[in-house]
Amino acid sequence: MSSSSSSSSPNTINWIRIGLLALPISGLLTAWATLTPQPNPSTEFEAWSSFVTTTYFMLTHLLGTMLGIILLIFGVIALGAYLAKWGRSGRLGLVAMVITIAANMLFLPITGWAAFGEPAVGRAYLSGIEEAMQFNPGVDFTVIFLLSILLAFIGNVLLGIAVWRSRTLPKWAGAIWIVWAVMFYVAGVLYGLFFLGSSPPTQPLGSLLMAISGGWIVWSVFRQPPPTAALQQHRQEA
Repeated sequence: MSSSSSSSSPNTINWIRIGLLALPISGLLTAWATLTPQPNPSTEFEAWSSFVTTTYFMLTHLLGTMLGIILLIFGVIALGAYLAKWGRSGRLGLVAMVITIAANMLFLPITGWAAFGEPAVGRAYLSGIEEAMQFNPGVDFTVIFLLSILLAFIGNVLLGIAVWRSRTLPKWAGAIWIVWAVMFYVAGVLYGLFFLGSSPPTQPLGSLLMAISGGWIVWSVFRQPPPTAALQQHRQEA
């Protein structure tokens, strides 16, 4: 029984290491996807229509935003598993993991609408259907969007705190993770939605901070050997 447990531990940490690689990759993809802000549809609908019907827009949403979210989900699962097994903030890490995954699952349909629905509206307007300017996705869409942003912000802040408290991962990687959540969701998504109508520079900058924090976490986990059973016992007794 003990030999089986000891042999499974290296396999577990190796799978976690692979999953954690998704964090910096997700940050880089999201930074690329948000690098070019789209025109404000409220004041520049024709320019917005031209922008959302480009191949670049489609690629950044499919390979940048959507793939970035999928990779973030896998990375957060790996981070939550690491914190639960070897960190000193396992419960907080698991709670943060669940909240963050729920937020990103809610946000995936929204990115699907942006990737396929917005180009359809743009093409309709450019073909002469001016009524396309009046399209409104509805209150339910807005509620789900805001809920996903709120949950994503809370979940990622809690993840940063869990990393800070883990004692097995770099503290300042957790602090940077919190900063990226503030920059991306509060100073980026919400500020851009309510005041600019487009993506502000804080979104790609926040995404780069996510890549830095995620890369630091990956480097730390790959660099250090798996924590020993004694450390796990010490964590449980503390």
